[in-house]
Amino acid sequence: MSTTHVCRSEPISVTGALIVCAAVIVAAIPRQDGPAPNAVLAAAPGPESKEIESAPEDADTPSYVGAQSCAACHEDEYRQWRGSHHDLAMQIADDRTVLGDFNDAVFVNQGVRSRFFRKDGDFFVNTDGPDGWLCDFKVEYTFGVYPLQQYLIEFPGGRHQALSICWDSRPAEEGGQRWFHLYPEENIDHRDELHWTGPNQNWNYMCAECHSTNLQKNYDLKTDAYGTTWSEINVACEACHGPGSRHVAWAEAQSLERADMVENEIDNDEEKTWIDELAVGLPFRLKEPNPGEWILHADTGKYVRRPALVSNIQVETCARCHARRHVVDDVYVHGKRLLDTHQPALLREDLYHADGQMLDEVYVYGSYIQSQMYHHGVRCTDCHDPHRLTPRAPGNALCVQCHVTDRFDTPKHHFHEAGSAGASCVACHMPMRRYMVVDPRYDHSLRVPRPDLSARLGTPNACNDCHVDKDARWAADAVAKWYGPGARKEAHYGEALHAGRHGLPGASAQLTALAINEETPAIARATAFWLLSRYPSRKLMEAIPVAMGDRDPLVRAAALLGLETIDSRVRLPIAVHLLDDPVRAVRIEAARVLAGNPPRAMTKAQNVAMSAAMAEFISAQYANAERPSVHMNVGNLYRDRRRWDDAEEAYRTAIQIDNRVIPPYINLADLYRMRAQEEDCQRMLRQAIEAVPDAAAPYHALGLSLTRGNRPTEALEAFRRAVERDADDVQFGYVYAVALKTADRYDEAMNVLRTLHRANPHHRQVLIALSTFSRDRGDFEQAINYADKLLALDPEDSSVRGLLGELRRRSSTNTRKPN
Repeated sequence: MSTTHVCRSEPISVTGALIVCAAVIVAAIPRQDGPAPNAVLAAAPGPESKEIESAPEDADTPSYVGAQSCAACHEDEYRQWRGSHHDLAMQIADDRTVLGDFNDAVFVNQGVRSRFFRKDGDFFVNTDGPDGWLCDFKVEYTFGVYPLQQYLIEFPGGRHQALSICWDSRPAEEGGQRWFHLYPEENIDHRDELHWTGPNQNWNYMCAECHSTNLQKNYDLKTDAYGTTWSEINVACEACHGPGSRHVAWAEAQSLERADMVENEIDNDEEKTWIDELAVGLPFRLKEPNPGEWILHADTGKYVRRPALVSNIQVETCARCHARRHVVDDVYVHGKRLLDTHQPALLREDLYHADGQMLDEVYVYGSYIQSQMYHHGVRCTDCHDPHRLTPRAPGNALCVQCHVTDRFDTPKHHFHEAGSAGASCVACHMPMRRYMVVDPRYDHSLRVPRPDLSARLGTPNACNDCHVDKDARWAADAVAKWYGPGARKEAHYGEALHAGRHGLPGASAQLTALAINEETPAIARATAFWLLSRYPSRKLMEAIPVAMGDRDPLVRAAALLGLETIDSRVRLPIAVHLLDDPVRAVRIEAARVLAGNPPRAMTKAQNVAMSAAMAEFISAQYANAERPSVHMNVGNLYRDRRRWDDAEEAYRTAIQIDNRVIPPYINLADLYRMRAQEEDCQRMLRQAIEAVPDAAAPYHALGLSLTRGNRPTEALEAFRRAVERDADDVQFGYVYAVALKTADRYDEAMNVLRTLHRANPHHRQVLIALSTFSRDRGDFEQAINYADKLLALDPEDSSVRGLLGELRRRSSTNTRKPN
């Protein structure tokens, strides 16, 4: 049995002014000469160029003119770009662009039999659709080209979904020329959030911004539909340089005399500077105003840029797409700071190892800004050709541009045979991880291998990537033998982040020291503040005001998170000035954190700033209005502002978008609690349970509501069901233990707590419960034991010192044996 797939047949168009992506290639400009980046690219033609019919340009707004308009004057750059990964980022599916085998090829994964075939000249796949039934789907676009190619399927509502079955475009001798699934070990059916028909595989939201030029998502919440448009289907000139209409007008206006002067006097330094500084009609400059020069430092054997860079605009332009980030302004303006439009992810546990090495696919930027090269002014184009996208030199030849060969590209440095894998600079300093099954990505943090950290923290290292039969201790001993026992033993921010992630003793002090250490990368310091929000302390409150004036906006925004652990009235004088911060990402975070302060607590000027920052916050959320999480965020803001009806509407919108997402139910139920509507609270939680029976959080919240309603037996059962569904959640287990103790089921409560303690030996709340529960049973020896562990977490915690003192006094006078 199969279902019919309905898809739109009309072309993608721009609202108000049709931009048809179909232009004639400039015949005078041939394709790139010389070898393409790889054999597949050489064989794969670029997308058909499109003729752009632009909307009339108003006096203040430049428009997009298309890559072919650039080709006449920038012939070399255009030729280099043709055939690059940017050029082939997205293409209309046709005989020239589709690389996969559609000759009735069959691929079976997790019991699903998919067939790839041709019909009436088009490309189709018969596979499981949004209802789980097999169905024929027409391929509209190709997505990417090497080492894999994905395919986009058009769905109603302007949606395009990325098929999870991909074509391995590597040569057959490397294991390629085959179909494969992105999640080969997982059984992902149509109900799974990772299924190819679901929101997490939606091109419009997940992928589109970085694969086309002038992408406008155009999502309409009322109709739940996209009207997504682009100026060019691929990543063309204006994706990086900005809209070019003014530049083209400037070029056309130049007289023959001006052109002759440029032609004849370009070698004259004075004239060259004049031309370089000429207002040429581009929205911003990607080039450094003063290119400077690299000077060899005799002591280090490395080159140093003089003068230092004055702008990170090139790196941040690349970071728009080459970063794990979310959008904070869907109106992208070329030349703005990154954090005015996008918020980069911090070194989170799910994305990075504790020492900052990439774990998940993070797209380079978050890694690169940890590196010394970034902090010494090395830009993307110092290593990568910006148009071909290939390295500027092969192998170690790229690195010895700045690192003297005799000092670094020698066995005296790397202790491996010349020409071997271990002698490769990138093998040691840019270890590779494979994503999307076949796609190798190189860690751009450009770090020195630290197997000693691996031995202590469990992080990977380049040595053991190759020597898989050895352990980290062996590798650390080898490093000590080569470079001396004290080499590479310096403190690393990964140690503090590891302690913070796992709640180890001294975590708060280590994180605070990292957060205020301006010698460490800003992304590591920002992550320290994020983790410190779990450890409220006096030192944290001393560090936050300093961070509010930090020169890096990533740190300022993250420092605001630490304020969430304290009363909103205390937050206000510390952070209110950040409502006027020059960077949008900081302003919207300040609005969120300070929203709990009523208008009467603020001056007129502060209220004006708050209103403006709140509007920016809401706008930033609605940039991704198709996601339930953004409406929950808006609901939280309205809740904090006591705008109950607006908050309720936002939460309900989130549930309407996807009724399988649990947090909006929980927050709406909590809103009813705040309004003393306990029956509505319980009704909402039961709706959540009905929608997702296996979810633990609704049962936990229901237990709390039943406890407030003085229904302890029912509450205890709800807590039990929460723990049954998620035994790893410490909070669920802790609350269940408290409920058991309240019901005089002490032994069961202690068993729950001990189980939690074994899995989370440094969890503060669990240790407090173990200590106080033992005290209440008269087992002071055990209570003191747990309190000692608690004090080790933070020796300056006065409340724990008080508890320990009380326990010792009572222990010395108590003769009763524990029950």
